[in-house]
Amino acid sequence: MTGPAPLELTAEVLAELGAAEARRSALGETCELLGDADTNTASKTLNHCLWRLEHLARGVPTEEEQLWDEAYVEFREAQRRYLECARASLGVLGPVNRNVAWPPAWRPLSRSSRTG
Repeated sequence: MTGPAPLELTAEVLAELGAAEARRSALGETCELLGDADTNTASKTLNHCLWRLEHLARGVPTEEEQLWDEAYVEFREAQRRYLECARASLGVLGPVNRNVAWPPAWRPLSRSSRTG
């Protein structure tokens, strides 16, 4: 598994997910006011990846099936690209971070690894 696993769909989890999406939307609008075209484009791509993860977490069927791990990798790449664009537009030099091994050794095995 490459990232967090989907949560159980309880009323509390769904309410928290809705609140997080509302906050993300409001912050995204502020970014669009201040960001350049590359940053705003990267932000929209990141949003699409987040919505895909949300659909997977909620069990919403889509035209194209995708596994959680694949969607999470796409999210991480979109997040990296967004940060690079935002930093470049602000004139921040250097990489976002140094490479860190992923997944770390302490990560639990994925469900499919445990049952296979």
